[in-house]
Amino acid sequence: MQTPWESRFAQRTQRMKSSAIRELLKITEQEDVISFAGGLPAPDVFPVEEFKQACTVTLENFGSQALQYGSTDGYVPLREMIAEYTNRVGVNVDIQNVLITSGSQQALDLVGKIFINPGDRIVVESPTYLGALQAWYAYGAEFVS
Repeated sequence: MQTPWESRFAQRTQRMKSSAIRELLKITEQEDVISFAGGLPAPDVFPVEEFKQACTVTLENFGSQALQYGSTDGYVPLREMIAEYTNRVGVNVDIQNVLITSGSQQALDLVGKIFINPGDRIVVESPTYLGALQAWYAYGAEFVS
């Protein structure tokens, strides 16, 4: 007998939709498609060799540490460097105010989790970033453009 998982889902999942971004990206992977979609950098400018070198140096010098679980708020030396940089350019930031995320979607989800209550109205441009709409819709936001 299968477990009826849908009946156990949190109520907010009823507001979640299939990711339109994921569906669009599937189309961009087709060989006969030349994508003009925003957010997709040209693969020929990826710094592959530089990443190889950075990975090699990191693994040779900090292998065990680099592969171990880290702090959930991010690698402390990176957070320190970001705080130092922002202070140099005139934004007063302490390391406790710096959080490293795995990407923009995680950051947007955290913003929604912390600041959005069901029914909150958010003013957005039209068009606006689809990823933000999807991240915040799950928290019950209403969008006004």
